[in-house]
Amino acid sequence: MTEIQHELIMPNKDLPFKMFLFEGRDGNYIREKHWHRSIEIFAVFQGTLEFYLNDQEYLLECGDFIIVNSNEVHSIHAPKENMTVVLQMPLNMFEKYYTGDQFICFAHAPQAQDEQLMEMICEMYMAYSDKHCGYDLKIQSLFYDMLYLMVTRYREINVHPDILHQHKQLTKLSVITDYMKEHYKDELSLARLAEIFGYSPSYLSRMFQKYAGINYKDYLQAIRTEHGYRQLIETKMTISDISMENGFPNNKAFSKAFYKKYGIMPAEFRKRQKSAIYWISIWSKKLQNLVILKVQEIAKRLGKETPSDIDSKRPRLMPKCT
Repeated sequence: MTEIQHELIMPNKDLPFKMFLFEGRDGNYIREKHWHRSIEIFAVFQGTLEFYLNDQEYLLECGDFIIVNSNEVHSIHAPKENMTVVLQMPLNMFEKYYTGDQFICFAHAPQAQDEQLMEMICEMYMAYSDKHCGYDLKIQSLFYDMLYLMVTRYREINVHPDILHQHKQLTKLSVITDYMKEHYKDELSLARLAEIFGYSPSYLSRMFQKYAGINYKDYLQAIRTEHGYRQLIETKMTISDISMENGFPNNKAFSKAFYKKYGIMPAEFRKRQKSAIYWISIWSKKLQNLVILKVQEIAKRLGKETPSDIDSKRPRLMPKCT
């Protein structure tokens, strides 16, 4: 059975939301089924993504985006190279516009305002990449314009009761999985976790299986494997040390779990990552140049001046701050 994971989202330090390049930009990448409380947008500027929401497939091509609702189970397949900007927004940003108990739902179907929203995302990423004086104010201005567009054009008012029920159950489960993410190194049995949250072990086991599509033991192993994945990239720890650090009984158990999840052994994965660091910097520059062209193209279709056009005409009364 495909593993489904709960993802914990943390905003950028200088912004009230998270914005980054999709980690599957090099292609040959699969992000297994997962869910999170945040609202998420994937905006594709080059290449394609195969996106799955509640087992329904959406093919995203250059110029397309998709909104992922809170607690909506989704997965992504990026078979080829792509340039995709991802925005992740805390659910409480929309609390004034909930249509249910901590619930808001946005449409997935293409809308007439697609180009306008893509333009905003383009400009936000450009400003964040450049980080010129006042970039955070400019980004937040664009960001709140985008939120306005989302709640006025994309929000769905009439939502099926089954979707509301699924959302409530995954919200309950998210509290438990958050705890597991904090204590994944500990001896964390199903019985102990059930006792902490006031459930019987059998009920908690059924909850995982029904709403997350995975049993408790496999879910805990997936968390540990993901932490090992990050340490392979971010540290020089040995594979044996990483195994023990993340709750695996030995190196063999970690390697087996890692291969099952990522299709590659940890040692080979680390070797490939070293050669990939150089290319990541090149991709970032390529995306910035591509985004500039995309903004100009969209603005031309909309009959608007681009930010660079406006900036070149504006008289400078004071020097730029640095």
